[in-house]
Amino acid sequence: MSFFDRTFDEALNLLVEARNYIATRDRLGASEPRPLIQLVMSCETMRLTARMTQIMAWLLVQKAVLAGEMTAAEATRPEHRLGGREVCTTRDSWGDLVLPPQLQDLLDRSFNLYTRIARLDEMVDLRAEGEAADQPPLSLPARESQPKSVD
Repeated sequence: MSFFDRTFDEALNLLVEARNYIATRDRLGASEPRPLIQLVMSCETMRLTARMTQIMAWLLVQKAVLAGEMTAAEATRPEHRLGGREVCTTRDSWGDLVLPPQLQDLLDRSFNLYTRIARLDEMVDLRAEGEAADQPPLSLPARESQPKSVD
């Protein structure tokens, strides 16, 4: 449980940092001389937001499972899995354009956290598949062992 708590706290802290960066940047009216850099920064800020949204949604589902509010089987349904992989796993797609260091740091950390959560998501899914394979089919009653008759 402490591993989960540390991961959740890390994600929440990163989310707050990202929110503060975006709010401060907007409030200051970041003045970049090149419109292309402003466009790239907007796109990467949206990627950061997408990563953090997917991470927090997945962690909240896992928290619900740990609290007994949701079953592990429910947590592996497609709508509860980590989403946005195509957008969230893209990196460095802008060539030589240089992003502000604080934004680049947030992007790197969110990418690393998303990658870790993606591995956890796969592990949870594999475990659920293994547990489902161990269960007898719902339509068939479990076999009871019957003593053999001795003739």
